[in-house]
Amino acid sequence: MLPSSLPGLAPLRTWPAPARRGLVGVLTDIDDTLTTAGAITADALAALGALKAAGLWVIPVTGRPVGWSAPFAAAWPVDALVAENGAVALLRPAQDGDQNGLQGNTGQLEQLSKIYQQDAATRAAHFARMQAVLAQIERTVPGAQRATDSAGRETDIAIDHSEFTHLAPAAIAEVVAQMQAAGMNATVSSIHVNGWFGTHNKWDGACWIVRERLGRDLAAELDRWVYVGDSTNDQGMFERFQHSVGVANIARFVPQLQHLPSYVTPGERGAGFAEMARFILQEKGL
Repeated sequence: MLPSSLPGLAPLRTWPAPARRGLVGVLTDIDDTLTTAGAITADALAALGALKAAGLWVIPVTGRPVGWSAPFAAAWPVDALVAENGAVALLRPAQDGDQNGLQGNTGQLEQLSKIYQQDAATRAAHFARMQAVLAQIERTVPGAQRATDSAGRETDIAIDHSEFTHLAPAAIAEVVAQMQAAGMNATVSSIHVNGWFGTHNKWDGACWIVRERLGRDLAAELDRWVYVGDSTNDQGMFERFQHSVGVANIARFVPQLQHLPSYVTPGERGAGFAEMARFILQEKGL
């Protein structure tokens, strides 16, 4: 649960009713925001469905690999899923009669399609360079190991710091430094250090998928969307969104954040996401 005092973070209950009433969409992180101990909880999954049923757009934006994300994009009640920090998105074909452009969930991976922000030649060149950086990090940073989901990554690399392996803060900082020295972007999530070549990030990926999938301009209607997250790789979203929510376990990262979410939930992880969803829906009379 939320500590008694977190400077700069307002309780969820202070989020004004008119702002919640005007929302059209929810963008959310996955790890430790929707999931708890690595799996989505029943209350968080139900919250996704309730938001969709209320007519809101729902799009997860994650640093996880596209291969790891595919089963969830197929099974969860979402409009799209953006993976690898904005580089690639997973879509299902729309059907007639679906007001949000998304067919009913069938869980069939073969229905998914992938779209990328980089062309195939660029991805191939970047992939070879990234594997060299990954090997160097594993060779030179004591304890550094590639994330177990690395086989599903197409446009980035990831070092595990808290999922199955614990890295000290100094080692995490060295991983980030080596990625940046190679010309890569680097971010630290609640479980991984991610690195990639290119200008994309969670914000860029969110704008891209909202435009490509929904035909909307996210930057022009930020007051009608909320972003939900839990760690340092979400702060670019916290900086931009007028309505942003951190689940309570963000307390771990507050000292490292330059940009904080506007509000924080009482509960952690999936329970916190479900609280946020209920707070939105009660203002919409649902």
